[in-house]
Amino acid sequence: MDPLIKSVYGNKVRVRVSGLCWEGSRLLMVNHRGITQGDFWAPPGGGLEFGESTAQCLKKEFLQETGLNIITGQFRFACEFIQKPLHAIELFFEVSVVGGVLQKGEDPELAIIEAVQFMTPDNIAKIPASYLHGIFRLIPTPGDIKTLTGFFTV
Repeated sequence: MDPLIKSVYGNKVRVRVSGLCWEGSRLLMVNHRGITQGDFWAPPGGGLEFGESTAQCLKKEFLQETGLNIITGQFRFACEFIQKPLHAIELFFEVSVVGGVLQKGEDPELAIIEAVQFMTPDNIAKIPASYLHGIFRLIPTPGDIKTLTGFFTV
């Protein structure tokens, strides 16, 4: 893990919101560098700030990371990740695009975004499990994320 990532996100509980954004059968994914030894692919999202609603946070994060304007839909599932020095509670919502142009954006805290793209479940399945968000290890195929509900430890 990059030492700067450890200093910014480490040794505290972070609440994150993430959006499941579909274009047909393709899921929008963001590739981050420095979180793991290699790439780290996950749905777009970010840290919830004090006084900010989950919908406000998702709109802000999607615009910053992907260039897309979205509206927040139904809550789907939550997960907890604990691997010292990181500890995150993540809330996943369905989102729909209402404007903007897909582009590689930025993380305002660190320059860690490498790519953004819509990916088919088959494309996601070809990514090594260690490079994917832990939620993908809990389902038989990446497309099954559409039906996931509940609270999980990843």
